[in-house]
Amino acid sequence: MELELNVDMINEDPLKEIYLESIIENPERDELLKKNHIALLVIDMQYLDAARGYGVFAETGKSGVPPESEDYYFYMLENTVIPNIQKLQSLFRKRKLEVIHTRIQSLTKDGRDRSAGHKRLGLLAAPGTKEAEFLEEIAPLGDEIIINKTASGVFTSTNIEFILKNIGVNTLYVCGVYTNECVSTTVRDASDLGFFVNLIDDACTTVTEEFHDFTIRILKDRYARVITTEEAIEELSNKIPSKF
Repeated sequence: MELELNVDMINEDPLKEIYLESIIENPERDELLKKNHIALLVIDMQYLDAARGYGVFAETGKSGVPPESEDYYFYMLENTVIPNIQKLQSLFRKRKLEVIHTRIQSLTKDGRDRSAGHKRLGLLAAPGTKEAEFLEEIAPLGDEIIINKTASGVFTSTNIEFILKNIGVNTLYVCGVYTNECVSTTVRDASDLGFFVNLIDDACTTVTEEFHDFTIRILKDRYARVITTEEAIEELSNKIPSKF
């Protein structure tokens, strides 16, 4: 017996409506927004992987990323991602909401505590080095929480879940780099752990447009609600009561 496939359904997500109803459009989202149980999570915006001439990009072409891809990556960072993260940070700070920063940083100078994956990749941002520093224009202010990690996923390699529960956060607005690596892993883990996740499309990037767009398509309406910076700012401005 030959199986006849419905060609109209091959590319349809059969679970789309279930995920939309239970996770993406769940009315609990709005209730948590109104109660300020939210945080902006800024991922790995540091000299190790987001600055020319340092860390991964110390020498053009030596990172394994073609020069053309490096140019695309830094163009997106400088012209779109960093300005949008600044806008988001400004709003969160104005509303007295949590801004949390993750970065790759080992506990030791020689990095012996790094994950096996980071050792294999040769990724090292030791304490006190330039690579471990955040980009100045979007660096932490005051006593904003900083979480150091040595793996792609911050939830698997740190106590961030414990911290978020302690400060009453269960909704995250996520931005940073790379979309298809640390950002994607963090979004998936957060969703699996029960957090409501909002991924800011134009406040993330990676080394190719294809990687970024494909990752967004995979995460959208399954692990995260995908929105733009403008949409996030409008939503937060209208739904979150000011603490002043």
